[in-house]
Formats: sequence, C-alpha cells, structure tokens
Amino acid sequence: MWTRRFRLGFKSARSDLHITRLEFPGQGVDSSHVDTAAADALEVPSDPTTLASFLVAEPHRVGHAAREVSNNALRAIRTHLGMDVAFVSEFRADQRVFRYVDAASQDSPVCAGGAGPLEESYCQRVVDGRLPGLIHDASEVPAAMELPVTAALPVGAHMSVPIRLRDGQVYGTFCCFSYTPDHSLTDRDLAVMHVFADLTADQIEAELETKQRNAEIVDRLRAVIAGEGLAMAFQPIVDIGHGEPIGFEALARFSGTPTRGPELWFAEAAGIGLGVELEAAAVQLALAGLPHLPPQAYLAINVSPATVMSGQLDALLREVPANRIILEVTEHAAIEAYEQLGAALSVFRQRGLRVAVDDAGAGYASFRHILRLRPDIIKLDMALTRDIDQDPARRALASALITFAGNTRSTIVAEGVETAAELHTLQQLGVTAAQGYYLGRPTPLSELDAARAMGDATASVGRRDVRSCASTPA
Repeated sequence: MWTRRFRLGFKSARSDLHITRLEFPGQGVDSSHVDTAAADALEVPSDPTTLASFLVAEPHRVGHAAREVSNNALRAIRTHLGMDVAFVSEFRADQRVFRYVDAASQDSPVCAGGAGPLEESYCQRVVDGRLPGLIHDASEVPAAMELPVTAALPVGAHMSVPIRLRDGQVYGTFCCFSYTPDHSLTDRDLAVMHVFADLTADQIEAELETKQRNAEIVDRLRAVIAGEGLAMAFQPIVDIGHGEPIGFEALARFSGTPTRGPELWFAEAAGIGLGVELEAAAVQLALAGLPHLPPQAYLAINVSPATVMSGQLDALLREVPANRIILEVTEHAAIEAYEQLGAALSVFRQRGLRVAVDDAGAGYASFRHILRLRPDIIKLDMALTRDIDQDPARRALASALITFAGNTRSTIVAEGVETAAELHTLQQLGVTAAQGYYLGRPTPLSELDAARAMGDATASVGRRDVRSCASTPA
C-alpha cells in the first residue's frame, strides 16, 4: 500500500505540472531512471511510479500497447485514489463512448465500448465548466443531481479532467468516481489526474497517428494489388552444360513510392495483413508471362508459407501446366506449422508442381526448411556462391549441400553467379544449373518477346557462351 504523497516534478509532453518523484511509504522512485529492458519488451508497468516514467520515456514505443498502457494508468489512479471505477471516454458526435475502463468490481455498470448521450454525462459538463473537476459528494452539488446517472450508478465522489490533443481538440475525459462520497480528495489529486490525462493524450495521439499511417499503407498496397506500380521481371535459370535457359524466376518489381526493394514491400504488406493478397497479385502477374517463355522452360514463383497455406493459390494454379511451375518457398525465419505447410505443398505436388527452397546456406532457418520440406530443388544462396572460387569454406559448404541433394534426389540451382570463375567453380563442384547477373539479368516480358522474335537463343542469357565460360575459369 502506498499513500497519496507526491512531489510534483514529473513533466509530461504537454503538461505544465512536474512530478519528479511519487513516493511510497519509506521509499522514493526517481523517474529519471527507467527500466529500459522492460520498455523494450513492452512490459508495461502497472504501478503509478514506473508507469508514469515509462509513458514519458517511451512515447514512441507504447503506441502499439496503447490499450495496456491506458488500462494500467486507470488502474493505478483508481487504486491510488480509492475509487470504484476509472475510465477514459471519447467524444464521438453527440455520444460519450467508454474507450478504456478499470473497475474494482466485475459487475460494474460502466464497460468498455458502452456509450450514452454526451449532454447527459459528467464528462461534457466538466469540460464546458458546468461541473467542477473535483466533486467530493455529488449529492451536495445541485448541477450533478440534475443528471439521472448520479442516482442511477450512484455517483458519490467524482474526478474528471479533459484529454486534449496537440491541436487543442478535446478527445474526451480521464475520469474516476466512487459510489460513496470521499472528502479526503484534494486539488493535488486532481493535478495528478491532469498529468495522467496528458500522458494518456500522448498515447492516444500516437495510436491515432499509427492508425492514420496504417490507413495510408493500406491504400497504397490496395492500389498495388489492383495492378498499379507492380510488374514482373524474369531471370533465366541456365543449364550450365548446354548454355540454355531451363527455367525463369519471376521477380516482382515495384515502381510506386516509396522507392525500395521488393522484400520491403512484401514485408510491409505482411505486417498490415495484406501479405497473402499482394503475393497472390504477384503470382497472377507472373503466371500471365508463362506463355511468353520458351515452351521447355519452367516458371519459378516466390511464395511464402502463409500464401501456400491460405488456399488462394489453388484457383490461380488450376489452369496452368503443373509440370512447368516451381513453387519457391521463401521464408527467412523459423516456420512453426511445418506439418500444415507440408500438407498444403503435398496437394500441389500430387498435381505435378515442384517445390524449391530458397536461400540455402544463408542461415539455420534455410537448413531446417530443407530437412522438413524435402524440396525438389535446393537453391544455393548468393551469400554462399559469392567469391566461391576464392573461399575454401564456401566451397566445402556448397559441396556438402550438393552431396546432400544427390542423396535426397534434389536438384541444385546456384543463385547470384556474377563471374566466370564462380560459374566454373560451381560446375566443378557438380552444380548443373545456375542464375545470376553473369548469366542473365531479370528482364521484362517485352524484352524476352523481342529476343524470341529475333530468334536469338542467347539473348535471354546475357549473350554469353555459357559452356565455354563454365569449362574454363576466368
């Protein structure tokens, strides 16, 4: 238990009040020292001292935990003041809506999400000055007795302060009340309510800004999913021995703003819940290019485990020749639902599609994917093939993967090949197929069509005699 003793000096982002220390009996806590480890883990404190420090020290991080922060702030104030109910209200048109509520009893008549006429509330009348912010006994205040809610709840003591946003708009109120009168409440208690209201306003503002940013992201991604600013480029996968493309990997290209790599577009979409939709749009666009590829070449399309398990691929792949499609499972983190993913992939495999695992050699997760998914194709990551001609360790790891692939009836494709020496070394190790800038850059369909129309078989592989490059090191 702690008493209502405060030293004003803690400063919120907007309040003129300062509270450097909120004291417990026999101890004090300096708000200048914050448990940053707890903040990093978003472990929101529940006691008033550290909660207030956390709110001020980490305003940019608690937007994602606004509900927990607000509930803990309410609980801290309610228990500190000995009140029965504390809440944050929002003014919406002519309604007062309870956004967050903390109550001493589970059968409280005030619940989060509840609403009522704004004009019949204490909240509105405190904001416009018809009621004082601190009421010790509502039965002694005629203006309070005019409100039906005073007798209905009943309201004994009541404290309320407005929550103002940076532009001066009143968002709502930070309130608490008890069912019985309490003459021990002081103006200093009301001052603390103001501080916490300002801190809550900071968190609400951060939440509103996050919602606005998310809405802008959704609009941007919806436009891309609809076809604005999304295109595909096709990079050849070359048979090193014959110098001919045996397949093409479809790679998404984004022309919209902000300018950034495809992986960031897909990561943003996944973070906002549109990852599967964006991938499906990319897959649909990639499949439209299949008739433009050489008839003997397969098409590799990148899909995440979430997309594979979503069911959206079924309709997209139903009408395409299964033997020409490679599902390249791309995931850089551990997968929790391997059994579900394996079952989903099994359905496609039964129809004749093949499965590839990307980025082999780039980390532990890729090795685990290989062991659990048993892919038809293992793609050696650029981190492994880069400078492989000069690095014995890379050669040793690549050799081990090539041996593993042979023992498990998988095929190796080396990614990121950029020099003749790398290609020659990979061929010596037993690699038969590769892709990379040395062999052919990602190319839009229009250029592939132009090359095929001219009958130039080597145009799609960078106009190189791959066989001679592979057999003789640079």
